Amino acid sequence: MRAVTATLVLALVVVSGCGMFSGGGGENKITPERTTLRVGVGNGIDTAPLRMAVADGAFARAGLRVDLVEEPDQDRALSRLASGDLDVAFASDVALFKAAAAGTAFQLQGEAYTSSQYTMALVTLPDSKYTDPTKKKTTTVAVNMLDDLGTLTTRSMLAASGVNPEKVKFIVRSFDEMPDALRAGDADAAWMTEPFITKAAEQLGAKIVVDSARGATIDFPLSAYASSGLFAQSNPRTLSVFRSALGAAQQRGDDQGAIRQALPRVAGIDQTTAALVALGSYPTSLNGVRLQRVADLMHSSGMLANRLDVQALLPKGDLP
Repeated sequence: MRAVTATLVLALVVVSGCGMFSGGGGENKITPERTTLRVGVGNGIDTAPLRMAVADGAFARAGLRVDLVEEPDQDRALSRLASGDLDVAFASDVALFKAAAAGTAFQLQGEAYTSSQYTMALVTLPDSKYTDPTKKKTTTVAVNMLDDLGTLTTRSMLAASGVNPEKVKFIVRSFDEMPDALRAGDADAAWMTEPFITKAAEQLGAKIVVDSARGATIDFPLSAYASSGLFAQSNPRTLSVFRSALGAAQQRGDDQGAIRQALPRVAGIDQTTAALVALGSYPTSLNGVRLQRVADLMHSSGMLANRLDVQALLPKGDLP
């Protein structure tokens, strides 16, 4: 087994694997260091394939018991990952890259979700006068978190439309609170993701002003699964098995019908909303070039002071 040292602004020694399963009978050739993983999960749409695979025993057949831990927000998930209360955590790529740039040792274990048309957007109420972002010199946008995916993609999209991103003000509201912020005039628009876009359209007649998944953020990586550097160093074979089973689970994302059918169960949304939501894609493997787009946009927008080398966060090395 090889040890590989990766450095960016952090020192991370990781050993992991590329070989997963034998091609013939699907027999696991790797003996994991442990057979149970605690995986923190959030957004039900982003994590749908993982949830489906755990529910139908796909990870158990691969030799792993995966215990899903519902996390109310990604900050708590990353904190519990650092403390060892979780082995793997789901978070936005933006949150992971910010933490890595600040010196937290992570190893990415899989991409969760990638945007497609109208999976994230600026939304207003039907009687809003905010119909053309270029007509307003100063814009207030409600986002669920500051300095995360909403602020990054909104600045990028508005800048591409000719709006000075420095003139955009952000206020923090939960997705459920955003309609009230729009009604009260606290925000001109709200940055929403699915299923909240569809729910707002169904319940309030809300309309999309601008699709946030376009230009520099078209087919944009949104979220991923990561382990701590220490856990990755100690459990390379376990995580190799996890990545292989996760990749197989993510392939289910190609069947949007199956995803939509599962959403009421795994994401807690009603069948009508599940049938209408815009769905993105579910990458089956880690791609450093694709993920670098996120880090580079964060750097160019000023969210990261220095360019982050995402390749240094990916698993490296071969298993016997």
